[in-house]
Amino acid sequence: MELFWTRGYEGTSMADLTAAMGIASPSLYAAFGSKEDLFRQAVEHYSATEGVEIWGGVTRARSAHEAVRNYLMETALVFTRSGKPPGCLIVLSALHPGEHSDTVRRELMRMRAENIDGLRQRLQQGVAVGEIAEDADLDAIARYYVTVQQGMSIQARDGATRRELEAVAGAALASWPALTGHAGNAGRAGSLAS
Repeated sequence: MELFWTRGYEGTSMADLTAAMGIASPSLYAAFGSKEDLFRQAVEHYSATEGVEIWGGVTRARSAHEAVRNYLMETALVFTRSGKPPGCLIVLSALHPGEHSDTVRRELMRMRAENIDGLRQRLQQGVAVGEIAEDADLDAIARYYVTVQQGMSIQARDGATRRELEAVAGAALASWPALTGHAGNAGRAGSLAS
């Protein structure tokens, strides 16, 4: 998982994988079938371990604003932990179509789209309780915050610190009142970002 996370799908060779796992190529193929199948299992493992931390804050949140705040602040923490590759495996490992990675890239695109859907559903709960205006563009809001999070992944890969990513999250949270149509949330958005 960490090899794919660090080097990307195309940048990780079978020799890299067998060396990291301490097995020969025939054993890798026998156990996982192919590099693509191994990558899928690595992504599943990543989602079940690393992704849980980020999305756990969304599901535990008492409000839609808190869900978005937790999403971004947990991202700042997870993407900059020592002992782990910086950034996000799902965002960074296969952005460009390649001869051997287009299927993988399309699967990761689907997963990134699911993140937008998940955040949109949480925002819909905010509409239901009057936290977000009924005419707010939930798709645009969800896409905006997921785009911020994906950018945080790139920034982390480039060496940004947790504090720097938290500042980005705070700046994005400052747009909450304008996006949701509730100016009364402005003070709350600013205070929760700090």
